[in-house]
Amino acid sequence: MEFLHSLLVAGHIVSAAAIVGGWFVRFKQPTVTTSQWIGAIGMLLTGLALATLVSIPSVRESMGWEGSANHMKLGVKLVIGAVVFVAALIGHRKASRDVPVPTGLAHAVGGMGLVNILVATLW
Repeated sequence: MEFLHSLLVAGHIVSAAAIVGGWFVRFKQPTVTTSQWIGAIGMLLTGLALATLVSIPSVRESMGWEGSANHMKLGVKLVIGAVVFVAALIGHRKASRDVPVPTGLAHAVGGMGLVNILVATLW
């Protein structure tokens, strides 16, 4: 279980880095890149898998974790992750059709990805 948990955390971090890194790279000419789109998919899927894993009492016990999962934090991160995913989906569809991506939409993907990282680390 520890290996699976570590693998999911690594995938989650790489996905978040793709979202925020893509945002920083294209900050002056904002758009939604393919790496941000793939990162949004990865962040949502690995986040759901991690939330499921840490919510199972027997897994928590076998990993030596005390108490229960912080479901409020998981819910907030899920909502933010869904916003990132939907914004990345819309932005990627526009970018792939050579339609200009609205600046606010492009900044929403990266900015909310950064907010999700901050919630994970500071809460």
